[in-house]
Amino acid sequence: MGKIKLAIVGVGNCASSLVQGFQYYRKVDGNSPPTPGLMHNVLGGYKLSDVEIVAAFDVDKRKVGKDVGKAIFAQPNCTLKFSDVKPLGVEVEKGPVLDGVAETTRGSFLVDSSQRVCNVKEVLKRSGAEIVISYLPVGSDQATRFYAGEVLGAGCAFVNAIPSFIASAEDGVWAKRFERAGLPIIGDDVKSQVGATILHRVLTRLFMDRGVKLERTYQLNVGGNTDFLNMTDRSRLKSKKISKTEAVQSQMTKRLADENIHVGPSDYVPWLHDKKLCFIRMEGRKFGDVPLLIDLKLDVEDSPNSAGIMVDAIRCLKLALDRGVGGVLYSPSAYFMKHPAIQYPDSVARQMVEEFISGKRER
Repeated sequence: MGKIKLAIVGVGNCASSLVQGFQYYRKVDGNSPPTPGLMHNVLGGYKLSDVEIVAAFDVDKRKVGKDVGKAIFAQPNCTLKFSDVKPLGVEVEKGPVLDGVAETTRGSFLVDSSQRVCNVKEVLKRSGAEIVISYLPVGSDQATRFYAGEVLGAGCAFVNAIPSFIASAEDGVWAKRFERAGLPIIGDDVKSQVGATILHRVLTRLFMDRGVKLERTYQLNVGGNTDFLNMTDRSRLKSKKISKTEAVQSQMTKRLADENIHVGPSDYVPWLHDKKLCFIRMEGRKFGDVPLLIDLKLDVEDSPNSAGIMVDAIRCLKLALDRGVGGVLYSPSAYFMKHPAIQYPDSVARQMVEEFISGKRER
């Protein structure tokens, strides 16, 4: 089937888990039994070993100029190391900072102004990149738009893993630009493999399907990586709260009043490192108006949770490129992302993805 040439924007914890995963699952093929951690051993004929990193961008001087295989383990990255990664022969280029560094993370990201900022579009073209993933920090709206423009200019497909709305923007401007260019896009804001959002959505849908009235709910999240430190700057949280809240509200037959739902990052605890703790409470009424309460805690390593979804998003984009399909991929976006252009129940979105993979559904 050939290689999938991938570029990564933001060589942080999520990128580290993803790159490690390509190495960890390199021997998995169509003859392998169902493999823990993967939704598809082979997707549309593509194995994880078919993915080749050809370009990467960051702003931290401890990563810029380093081989990607080394940079993924550089500070301030703190995610679990589950696989050794040999040098990949690709150096991390310095991208523009723009609004990618928050006031709260200026002490964590070490930016050297003497390092030359690359021409992103030219690097993408020169590398032969087909697909670009954006792992920029939450709140990097200006930087996200910049990279989306460079991706279009270089003729690449795009995965927007953060809640700066591109694929799902209400005005549809970016969606139309990608469609006119014949380039596929998946977005926005990755929905982790078994994370806070998918768990909260599924439980909300369970209430609806089983005739239970959900009256109040919250989802509180704490963690110790730079993503959580970044989000202590509350000015950067507007789109994140919209993304996470709408992901839950979309599963309701009748929306909850704003005062009865709270979803979002809550605090930063440095010693948790890449661990994320999620606390969900759901109060409702079942048969006979009798109260029902769910109070649960989810404890996960954050970044591998994201990578488990991204390996499929990448391969779905490659299928779209092979088929000449441009614009928003609605089915993969609905299953893989918190804030897709169109929301569906996850069981429905999953079936849609399978139909997309098989070619029965164009998008």
